[in-house]
Amino acid sequence: MGQKLRSEIPTNETWDLSSLYENNDAFYSTLTDLVQRVTDFNEKYLNQLKDVSTIESALHEQADLIIDVIHLSTYAELLYSTDTTDADSQKVAAQFSTTYGKIAGLLSFLESEILQLEEETFNALIKQSEYPKYLSLLKRQKPHTLHPEVEKTLATFSPTFSAPFELYGITKMLDIEFGTFEANNEEIALDYVSFEGDFEVHSNTEVRRNAFKKFSEALRRYENTTAATYNAHVQKEKIESELRGYDSVIDFLLEPQDVTREMYDRQIDVISEELAPHMSRYAKLLKRTNNLDEIRFEDLRIPLDPTYEPDVSIEGSKEYIKDALSVLGDDYMQMVNDSYDKRWIDFPQNKGKQTGAYCASPYGVNPFIFISWTSKMTEVFVLAHELGHAGHFNLANKYQNVYQADCSMYFVEAPSTMNEMLMANSLLKKSNDPKFKRWVISSIISRTYYHNMVTHLLEAKYQREVYRKVDEGEALTAPLLNEIKKKVISDFWGDEVEITDGAELTWMRQPHYYMGLYPYTYSAGLTIGTVMSQRIENEGQPAVDDWLNVLKSGGSKSPVELAELAGIDVTTDKPLKETIAYIGSLIDELETLTDEIE
Repeated sequence: MGQKLRSEIPTNETWDLSSLYENNDAFYSTLTDLVQRVTDFNEKYLNQLKDVSTIESALHEQADLIIDVIHLSTYAELLYSTDTTDADSQKVAAQFSTTYGKIAGLLSFLESEILQLEEETFNALIKQSEYPKYLSLLKRQKPHTLHPEVEKTLATFSPTFSAPFELYGITKMLDIEFGTFEANNEEIALDYVSFEGDFEVHSNTEVRRNAFKKFSEALRRYENTTAATYNAHVQKEKIESELRGYDSVIDFLLEPQDVTREMYDRQIDVISEELAPHMSRYAKLLKRTNNLDEIRFEDLRIPLDPTYEPDVSIEGSKEYIKDALSVLGDDYMQMVNDSYDKRWIDFPQNKGKQTGAYCASPYGVNPFIFISWTSKMTEVFVLAHELGHAGHFNLANKYQNVYQADCSMYFVEAPSTMNEMLMANSLLKKSNDPKFKRWVISSIISRTYYHNMVTHLLEAKYQREVYRKVDEGEALTAPLLNEIKKKVISDFWGDEVEITDGAELTWMRQPHYYMGLYPYTYSAGLTIGTVMSQRIENEGQPAVDDWLNVLKSGGSKSPVELAELAGIDVTTDKPLKETIAYIGSLIDELETLTDEIE
């Protein structure tokens, strides 16, 4: 049976976007109005930003314009992501995309003029401003800033620059047809959502492996188009990094994250070296408990105990979430309850809905959570994760202005992965039954740690290799990308895992590559999240208070300062090594429990 159409889905399972705009007409009229307001703003302040008080009022007025841009872009994205086949949603997304370039071009003068200030005036501005962190980060870009007219041109072209990402999504969600595959003498329909939601973790080996084979064959037909699309994206980044005078694309992409190259490399290198042996032991366990002839790449996501996977309804998930997150206090739980009761979450799987899960937190409006509910317990971890983003930005948006609400990408996954750890700790207290305990711990390994520290680590390592090639002047082709990806996977798993044909195509599945140096930040966030959840477990309320202060700080501090507020020093490898040792101890426990059960 294929996926339901969006129109067949019960409304109460979908999100309600009316806190953004009542309908598409309201969206279009706001967009038209905004272009006029931005034009007026440009005329009022262009070439006038000479003194601190004029700049402050311009920044203040621009804040309202930025908030509208955020609301418009969020609405367009949310509408489109739940049904990419819908013509009206396509039109809304396209209209925003084309108009955005004009808006960005008209607003670009503000930063350009601030960047031309004399050192003394700039320092005085930072000292007096409501937006010191934003301005300090801006000041750091000074050596890499181009002539204001060039900056305006680049800003106006920005929709064209994001075209590769859009093309990638269109190929992935609209063009690739997967057809059916055969397993256990039946024909089974296949698409992106069912593969990533069901078949990839299916406990029947024939179903899982045949689905992977069919999925890979379909991807392979599009590998050249997808490689050319990705190449267009990274070459654009390379050109801009050179124009701005950076030594490498990696330095250019790390700049806005406010972290050092050493912090970036450390996450990738230490995990590659020290986590791999633990994960090889986990792969051996999977092979043993699932009675497999060999463990292949496409077997790595299966449950450790295929006979024990509690089903959870959407209603039932509330209880688990409440038990796990109520430690964070009444205000936080109010946000969690509202997410369910006020339809801030989009649950269903439907035809044309994008894959994965995310949380959008537009400034001044409630958060929105995107998920594809499979009724498996793993979805409760996903939901706890996305509610972590929601809780974070709910507080950051409340306590910070729009310029300083968004934190660095390096830190952004800490609140979400911390919630997954709270979920795990909460479940472990529920029962001493060895099968239940083993299921909980294996869920932590297969969901939280595998996803954030293996899947995303292998993406990060692949991505770093890609940018090294680009820095050396190479163009990316499908054979080259396949080769890089295969080597990264093989190096990590060694001889323990059979790297099946098709594994090398995994790079085709991930939109993160179009979002800068995003993949490595998952492990950085989870490192902070792990240490923080242990502090909460051991210290209780004082640790919770520290954490809530961190969440309220939004982007007003650097990632190093945010971690420091949480009592964690990320300038050293200590938290990372502690986290890896903790994963090792969980796998020790899985081995012991498995011996006991068998």
